[in-house]
Amino acid sequence: MESRAARVILIAASLLITAFFALWGVIDPQGMAAWARTVTTRAFESRGWFIMLTVTAILVGCILLAVSRFGRVRLGPDDSKPEFSTLSWLAMLFSAGMGVGLLFWGVAEPVSHHIFISEFQPPREAAVSALFVTNFHWGMHAWAIYAATGLAVAYFGFRRGEGTLISGAFLNTFPDDRWAGVVGWLANLVAIVAVAIGVAGSVAMGVFQVERGAQEVVGAAPGELTMFVFALLFVGWMVPLMVDLRRGMAVIANATMLGAVALMLFILLAGPTHYMMNSITESVGIYLWNAFEHGLRLFTFGDWRTREWFREWTLTYMVWWIAWAPFVGVFIARISRGRTIREFVLGVILVPTVFSVMWFGVFGGAAFNLIFDRLSNLSFIVENDLEAALFHMLSVYPLGAVTRVVAAVIAFLFVITSVVSASYVLAMFTSDGDPDPRVRLKLTWGALLGALGLAMVLSGGIEGVRAVTALGAMPFVFIILMLGVCLIRSLKREEEGE
Repeated sequence: MESRAARVILIAASLLITAFFALWGVIDPQGMAAWARTVTTRAFESRGWFIMLTVTAILVGCILLAVSRFGRVRLGPDDSKPEFSTLSWLAMLFSAGMGVGLLFWGVAEPVSHHIFISEFQPPREAAVSALFVTNFHWGMHAWAIYAATGLAVAYFGFRRGEGTLISGAFLNTFPDDRWAGVVGWLANLVAIVAVAIGVAGSVAMGVFQVERGAQEVVGAAPGELTMFVFALLFVGWMVPLMVDLRRGMAVIANATMLGAVALMLFILLAGPTHYMMNSITESVGIYLWNAFEHGLRLFTFGDWRTREWFREWTLTYMVWWIAWAPFVGVFIARISRGRTIREFVLGVILVPTVFSVMWFGVFGGAAFNLIFDRLSNLSFIVENDLEAALFHMLSVYPLGAVTRVVAAVIAFLFVITSVVSASYVLAMFTSDGDPDPRVRLKLTWGALLGALGLAMVLSGGIEGVRAVTALGAMPFVFIILMLGVCLIRSLKREEEGE
């Protein structure tokens, strides 16, 4: 455990840094976004190889750990049982991890890739490549980043009794080394900043999505509902922070996932079902065959447009997931007490990946069907009004007025689950890993995330949001690697009886 002075300094430093970015973003949103783009572009050009090598190594390491003899180790005492049912556990980890992003990009991302790849491949071949790239961005590599972070935190927190802080791994593994305390403290600080900036990006993305849905339903002008939607979301996530996880986050997460699955099944059944099922089946095969090879592909010898596309999409996504890793990882750790390492890894990596492939197979497949049958100008819409892509596609299907409202509500709830879980994690970080932090601290972080989210909204669009989010994650990639070393070393010590 950290000293009281160290905790006070951590709280003060994290609040000051977060407040600084929030204030900067509100006063000069364009300036902050431009600065973030410059810094991240330079980092991607010089360290892209390291990012891709790291995330692929993390995935391989998680799989090997799950199938090894250590897979039977329980995250807690040997007789501990899971706190939440498997369905609630999966719903919460998925809602915290990428819910609003799936809704935002379900149509827009495959079509965006298709527009670019069609310059090099025939349109229908480009659709296959577009779905593969989309599945890669949202698949096993992304969830392995979450799993690695969450597994280390859960192991040291529940089995070693260090509390659910990232610093616990360093303090437990190297108890006699003074540098471990310093590195652990810095890891907590970097994690807090990465969480705050990453979740603020999700808030902005959710505001854009909900606002666009509201415009479609009520016919409002662009930008007219932005502040109203933001205010409504702010109230929406502050209320659940006043109750515990079981009465707040778990209930909302279950309802949100139920709505998302219902929307996906409606599109699957209301549209050309055989076409979308073919899309899903083909996507699974291509993804499994090519995922690991693509994880090490850097397009070194491609032209400048291909390299730029790779940086703006694949590298940005990998860094985005790293930015979310301390938040989602710690939150997943908090709800995973009592599960085995094998159950944890397989549940966190495979189940969300399968759902993501199905999601993009349905929404991406439906979008390509409309494009190839000339039933919609979706490509034009994605190029000119990204936030409208999902709602335009829904308008072509039966009950379009109803499904657009449902999609807007789901996006609204996904943002709430993300911010609630992030505020919970940040409160844990700044209360010495207390698994049930004080309501006042949770509300403080909820308000700060709101301010930072507003700064992201004012940055003017999704590209600026992505750049600022990526900026917050760059230092944490090294921390994830160190957490892996701590975990393996401690597992071996435990096996030897230490």
